[in-house]
Amino acid sequence: MEEKGKKPTAIEMFLSKLFFMFLGAVTVMILVCAVLSFMADVKEKEAPKKDVDMDIDKPNIVKEYLTPNTYSRSQRKLKQVKGIVIHYTANPGSSAMDNRNYFENLRKKKTTYASSHFIVGLKGEIVQCMPLSEIAYASNKRNIDTISIECCHPDSSGKFSKRTYKSLIHLVAWLSEKYHVKQENIIRHYDVTGKMCPKYYVKHKKAWKKLKKDVKKYRREHREKLEPAKKEENVQTSF
Repeated sequence: MEEKGKKPTAIEMFLSKLFFMFLGAVTVMILVCAVLSFMADVKEKEAPKKDVDMDIDKPNIVKEYLTPNTYSRSQRKLKQVKGIVIHYTANPGSSAMDNRNYFENLRKKKTTYASSHFIVGLKGEIVQCMPLSEIAYASNKRNIDTISIECCHPDSSGKFSKRTYKSLIHLVAWLSEKYHVKQENIIRHYDVTGKMCPKYYVKHKKAWKKLKKDVKKYRREHREKLEPAKKEENVQTSF
């Protein structure tokens, strides 16, 4: 007769179950870690790179992106940024959102091609109409390599209010740092086509020169504020 195998004891059965439970738990942990690692890699690749060397804080910007359409947001890629173009709305007393909505309605009216990356309002609010990776229809032949900023104004003179001016300086300084735009490449619509835009700052050359000097001053002052902190950080990391 064939001899029957010895039955495992209760302790052996318990230890066997415990081993397989441990093995299963380890397998699950390895799988979870692999998934989390994969998700982290994907997130890192998709996330935009931070501007490590930025000395200027990003201004408060409200994103009100236009609906993609042929007339104001074609979604054509802005492959490089060589300059910043300043405009005025030529619509006295209108708000940033009024002008943003004008661009939005062009997809229905189909009367012209027009838009801007930013609109600075009478109270200093900044509305962004599209991502900075896309071309705006604002500066004619310079659409392909510039960021455009429309500015609201209280009256027909085209002069910006104090709050509009202050926000504009901050925005231009921040963009200049972000894209390494040189001072001479901060221009008016007038400098591209000869159009009287921004009206007040075409008619008054000194006012335009002061605006550019104020951008330069803003950049310099904020850089100087951060220099002591950077030096301290370098000293700490050297130990």
